[in-house]
Amino acid sequence: MKTILGIDEAGRGPVIGPMVMAGVLISEADEKKLKELGVKDSKLLTPKKREELFDKIKKIAKDYEIIIIPPKEIDEAVESQESNLNRLEVIKSAMIINKFNPNLTILDCPTVSTHKYEEEIRFYLKNKELKLKAENKADVNYPVVSAASILAKVTRDREIEKLKEKYGDIGPGYPSNEITKKFIKENWNKHPEIFRKSWATFKNIERKKDQKNLVDF
Repeated sequence: MKTILGIDEAGRGPVIGPMVMAGVLISEADEKKLKELGVKDSKLLTPKKREELFDKIKKIAKDYEIIIIPPKEIDEAVESQESNLNRLEVIKSAMIINKFNPNLTILDCPTVSTHKYEEEIRFYLKNKELKLKAENKADVNYPVVSAASILAKVTRDREIEKLKEKYGDIGPGYPSNEITKKFIKENWNKHPEIFRKSWATFKNIERKKDQKNLVDF
């Protein structure tokens, strides 16, 4: 029986907290089971529905992999001359593919250059002959990628809840959110482990605070 691997991420854009990559491996015949579950792109589901589907997906899957990427690792990739956020996704995706060696891998592609993205992933594969399909909106169009998006999103949400328990209300972590912006302004020089310091939102607040400190001095 052929195996299909779906890969997606959650938390690519936030300035606070990790990005999560997830891979879901299924038998080709089990794709129907995912459809019957009502699996959809995680953004189209309520938090409650995602939580309900989380364990059900894991039961249907032959296997799965979840990788939590902390802010420090994201910053290192973004600020490196050799890497960037897309390259970080490429490397983590290849790690998941190498673990499962599926007949087909379908990935939600973060760039319009889907063919180039496939070739970059292939560079890191142990088996260069594996079939890859990177597409924009794959999380909408393929149930196995939708399933991966749900595992990634639920894991990311749980990580954010852990941060809230430890640090207080950080909001959802997105740069446009007022609660998140307020938290950064008040805590920019504390808790360095939770911030993506390479993000413009953080850098702008850091720069303004540093300038104010110089004036006060």
